[in-house]
Amino acid sequence: MPTSRPDLAGRRFFLRATGVRLALPILDSLGANVVRSGLAVTALSANAKTVRPMRMAAIGNAFGFYAQQFFPQTTGANYDTPHLLEPVAKEHRKDISVFSGLDHGVKGGHFAVHSFLSGVRQVDAKGMPDGNISIDQRAAETVGGATRFPSLTLGSEEGLHGGCMMCWTRSGTRVNPIQGPRELFRKLFVNESEAGLAAAKDRLQLQGSILDAVHGDAKSLKNRLGARDQQKLDEYFTSVRDVEKVLELRQKWANVPKPNAPMLEPENRGLVNDIPVLYDLMALVLQTDSTRIATLEIAGGFEASVLGVRKEYHALSHHGQAPEAIELLVKLERYQSEQFARFLTKLKSIDDGDGTLLDHTMVLFGSGMGNGNAHTNLNLPVVLAGGGFKHGQYHAFPTSGLNKQPLSNLFVSMLQRFGIEQQKFALSTGTLRGI
Repeated sequence: MPTSRPDLAGRRFFLRATGVRLALPILDSLGANVVRSGLAVTALSANAKTVRPMRMAAIGNAFGFYAQQFFPQTTGANYDTPHLLEPVAKEHRKDISVFSGLDHGVKGGHFAVHSFLSGVRQVDAKGMPDGNISIDQRAAETVGGATRFPSLTLGSEEGLHGGCMMCWTRSGTRVNPIQGPRELFRKLFVNESEAGLAAAKDRLQLQGSILDAVHGDAKSLKNRLGARDQQKLDEYFTSVRDVEKVLELRQKWANVPKPNAPMLEPENRGLVNDIPVLYDLMALVLQTDSTRIATLEIAGGFEASVLGVRKEYHALSHHGQAPEAIELLVKLERYQSEQFARFLTKLKSIDDGDGTLLDHTMVLFGSGMGNGNAHTNLNLPVVLAGGGFKHGQYHAFPTSGLNKQPLSNLFVSMLQRFGIEQQKFALSTGTLRGI
């Protein structure tokens, strides 16, 4: 294959393989106006449990919950049950922990919501040792090829600020969501025809050879670059290797038949109507060990009118303390709480070894928005269910001072329960006490 050379006319530099041009990151040694690579990266490893594994699910809400009807007034095991917690506590009081006072200490309103699972805003990620990787993707790094999908991210591309942005890789790439139950169903259960499967294998093999060729060409550049650009190129090598791991994983699972579908293919009917089906499919993928990590973000595409509310969800979150607006907002939030409770019931009904699927699945429910009306990201609404933790209490942590606990402390506890020897995550100061 011919050696790749700079395109001096356009001051761009590409690596060429099998008719494909892949842009390199900006390299000062080759000129200023070069094209950046657009690779999405997922890091994987082979450190995965195989017997009754721990699972992780996270459900995030982009607009928060009305605090006065979410947080109890009394702490401990005998906490009162606010309106928004009633559906969950009614059946699962001993299966959940409710928290207040936890947050990431970030500001930015709707933009800071995207740090819910990472603890770090994307704009602040550069100075962090692990970037703004989210807890689900950190867990996915340890799963490797043990499951067909290292993780599954569900949500919508509609709505405020570009749709769902809750899940992030170590390289700062947003994990694009699967947008509806039909798409998730097909991803999980629909096999390609024999001819299509053969074509898919050929395509994967071709992609792998392209990356091999690009990797070799890129490596040959190192002696032509300065020290700083060599470091950039090493980072690029890491990205290529990570993509190769993803392709190898796909090749492995291309030969494994998908499980028989236990239900008819669903139709997409809009997010409000789709939430129950998405939860059912999440339970199925966890039950069949198709993945051990699943997330759902409720943001854009939440059609309030389906629930008889004639005002837009985001607008209601800015209620201005108007009683009629708060009443409608709480109606939308109560529906989400009801569906979350239904999901826990589903997990609890599925036997899983020496317990239930809920015993072996930690489920985080909450939001990166503490107060939608004021656009603050402090004192986040958080519930943790299942996963073998010590549940049944409301924990009210201080919102300031030396005893304040960052939400990332809870994430360290979750990652350790997942089986990862993790001592720090984002701005954590340890594990979360009391659970």
